[in-house]
Amino acid sequence: MNIRWKVAQAAEIRWWRAYLRSKEPGDYLRQKAEYWGRVLRLAGFEPSPGAVVLDAGCGPAGIFLILKEQEVHAVDPLLDAYRSDLPHFEPSRYPNVQFFALPLENFRPPVLYDTIFCLNAINHVAGLDRSLDVLAGALKPGGRLLLSVDVHNYHFLKKIFQWLPGDVLHPHQYSLEEYKNMLEIRGLEVERTVRVKEGRIFDYFLMVAEKLLGAGR
Repeated sequence: MNIRWKVAQAAEIRWWRAYLRSKEPGDYLRQKAEYWGRVLRLAGFEPSPGAVVLDAGCGPAGIFLILKEQEVHAVDPLLDAYRSDLPHFEPSRYPNVQFFALPLENFRPPVLYDTIFCLNAINHVAGLDRSLDVLAGALKPGGRLLLSVDVHNYHFLKKIFQWLPGDVLHPHQYSLEEYKNMLEIRGLEVERTVRVKEGRIFDYFLMVAEKLLGAGR
């Protein structure tokens, strides 16, 4: 793994410790579950009961929180640190979720998924191309990938952030069109994009993409 990613991962767990220090676990998890419900409504999407779902880059309180009627796999390289450091994350609370403490690019999916969520995670990975290959390859033809990410609004600032670690938590810095192209070359058709949050340098976008029939694993 590259040094910039290792620095980003160390900063990530420090951020979570500081962010959650004053948050009572029950209240935080309820608020987070409500947030994920709003995200699904914005996306105009609801996974079917019984669907097999991947929560890629799940963090300590990913969308797995609200997927009670699905079979869920959740992947994150920091899961062991979350469990030891954060009372907000206890895997035994989620009997329908199987957790994998792995970087996304090292994950070997045991099944093909009806739905994959990768929410605010893809620009945290070490190997972006390999991680996108894993997501595309793990999705059933006709399945949906819901991917959200901060995207650059200005080309010149994007180039500066790519050369200098101005955003240490996010090793990858791209525009919305570049992320869409990355999905399309992997056999995914972006059906719609939703601006979840508007910012001065970055906008936070959610993309809903379908894996085309005939696209390879």
